[in-house]
Amino acid sequence: MAYTVEQAEIRGLDIDKMIKGFALTTYVFKSMVTVSSTSGDSIRWYQETAADLTLVSPSKFETSPLSQFETAEVSWTRNTSYPKKYAVEGTISREDIKGADIDVLARTILRLTRAVVKQVDSRIYDVMSDTQGTGSAGVGTGAATGDGWDDTTNGNPVIDIMKGLQNIAENDYDTSGCIVAMDPNNYTDLLNYLITVKGSSIPQFASDKVQTGVVGTLLGCKLVVSNNVVADSVYVGLPAKSTTWKSFEDIHAETENILGKGTRIAVWENGEAILTDPKASYVITDTNT
Repeated sequence: MAYTVEQAEIRGLDIDKMIKGFALTTYVFKSMVTVSSTSGDSIRWYQETAADLTLVSPSKFETSPLSQFETAEVSWTRNTSYPKKYAVEGTISREDIKGADIDVLARTILRLTRAVVKQVDSRIYDVMSDTQGTGSAGVGTGAATGDGWDDTTNGNPVIDIMKGLQNIAENDYDTSGCIVAMDPNNYTDLLNYLITVKGSSIPQFASDKVQTGVVGTLLGCKLVVSNNVVADSVYVGLPAKSTTWKSFEDIHAETENILGKGTRIAVWENGEAILTDPKASYVITDTNT
């Protein structure tokens, strides 16, 4: 059966719905961070100082009856960020629309959507991991034990993850709900360590609703596998607490008819990630030899 240009599947509204449907099943980190909207061309936000409150003089909070209370001040760092637009387009010929299998349309939409989603998710990961633990924003960081997770003699991924959880807990964050995000290579190293080196069972698979990217649980943390995690590093943290995606415009699609040639499909998203609580994150570096 031939498909015509006027059929429902090629109309902009339906394509926009397909884009949003594909995106929901593709986002990894956007689905884990806090999402809120912004309408301005700049985002003013505040990063609270993570250190506990202290008194200058006296140095104790202890006081006697009817004494005047000492004053402690909370401090913030004011920041300004700007929404970024991630966009891509593709064209489907009239010949493909009229005569080819409808998968041509569906695959084009899927690939365009993935291209934008990958860029958005990569940006979110870069922010919440402080660009893989540079330390400039205060995210905790530490090198993996031994020569990394593929070091079957001296490496110890479990200890590395526990150190990350310890660092987050020492900064007064409840570590329940933490994730451990890694690339496929480090996930293989982790399973090899648990099963081959230590003879443990495969980590428990999450019993709740399956979330994109989540492959199991370990030490009470969800294990997340994504190619957006930069190689040679593993993230431990609380994305919903540490990071917010400020959405200027959600993922969207529009079509344009090119006379005699076909249909152009454009997909874009506009927003920016901000790191409000850097101490709710920890990056394990040098995870591979």
